[in-house]
Amino acid sequence: MTTPTRIVIVGGGIAGLQLATRLGERLGRSGRAQVTVVDRSPTHIWKPMLHTIAAGTRDVQQQQVIFLAHARDHGYTYQPGELTGLDRARRRVQLGEIRSQDGELVLDARELEYDVLIFALGSQANDFGVPGVREHCYFIDSQKQAETFNEALRMRVFRSIARDEPFRVAIVGAGATGVELAAELSRLLEVAQAYGDATVRERLQLTLLESGPRILTAFPPRISASAQRRLEQIGFHVLTSTRVTSADANGFHYGDGSFAEADLMVWAAGVKAPDFMQALDGLDTNRANQIVVGPTLQATGDEHVFAIGDCASLLPDGQERPLPPTAQVATQQAEHLAKHLPAWLDGTPIPPFAFHDFGALVSISDYDAFGTLGQFGFFRGGFIQGRFAQFSHLMLYRRHQQALHGFSKATLLWIAERINGCVQPRIRLS
Repeated sequence: MTTPTRIVIVGGGIAGLQLATRLGERLGRSGRAQVTVVDRSPTHIWKPMLHTIAAGTRDVQQQQVIFLAHARDHGYTYQPGELTGLDRARRRVQLGEIRSQDGELVLDARELEYDVLIFALGSQANDFGVPGVREHCYFIDSQKQAETFNEALRMRVFRSIARDEPFRVAIVGAGATGVELAAELSRLLEVAQAYGDATVRERLQLTLLESGPRILTAFPPRISASAQRRLEQIGFHVLTSTRVTSADANGFHYGDGSFAEADLMVWAAGVKAPDFMQALDGLDTNRANQIVVGPTLQATGDEHVFAIGDCASLLPDGQERPLPPTAQVATQQAEHLAKHLPAWLDGTPIPPFAFHDFGALVSISDYDAFGTLGQFGFFRGGFIQGRFAQFSHLMLYRRHQQALHGFSKATLLWIAERINGCVQPRIRLS
């Protein structure tokens, strides 16, 4: 009897879970491989949705995917835990112990053996070592962090309503995450006006800070300018070319010596892979902690180790910069490995990965949306705005749901979400 190939996927984000779903269905169910997902969280959330969870404008319970249940339905297994080490000579990963919130030991530290190891750990905001940021700012890199910020935000909103006092929110980083969170906060306060205080929106002071000359630097200047105008129309104070040099409990210090007070501070600037990836048993990493991979998405020097998504750095032939850490890149890389890894196990070489840029979208909550159409198709290089851009942004998530659940269940989830929206408050109140 042939021993199943042990495929371990570390990270259950966009790339990791979509890959596990495809490999589990194709290899796990037949017994050809044992596919295992390792993640410290018991649930998966589509990362581009985290800003809505942070603002409380979307029901997290309805959007999360429970790994254990999903694994049962799609032919893979789930192991809770956080990666603490890698032994490539013995082909083993080490997972740290798990304790309950009360400190009770739930699982001892343990090891998992692998034949194929795939890193899909995603990314997090980069504080660049700015003093005080780690201690005083909120981050929106995970479901837990988003919910922690939402709890603090709701308490501030309740306090503002009860005491009739203003409060100040400052967001550093005007990429897609910072801009979309900013818009969602404005939307939250508009809806909150119907729950006890018609002036609560007027008391919220919102500031978006960007060190570069414009917001949304990954987008064309035309979209940056349009998005900034829209944010200013809904009440945000947008500051560009503003460098934060430190943070304390009361606000941010700027490079010109000035100081801006803030009650809640969010850091959404920069992107890097988790810090522990710098010391993964000799794997080649860059300054952003990403694993350097070749065209086949295999780590340099070890054909049994792959990396995809935000934690991977791939420099395409003829390009000056590595591929950006976006959901689009992560999804395409997961699809590439899902398609070609089964044949590679039988000795067929993996073809080089080729990224197809289908454009980018940014949503300004219910107010507006902007996008580029990429370099493929009839309308290549064009721009979209308004309802069509909002619909296109929504369909990105629906496609992700379909990849995880199939068309029928994804449709049922959409219907359930619509029904829930009719009977539940439009924002999180408890």
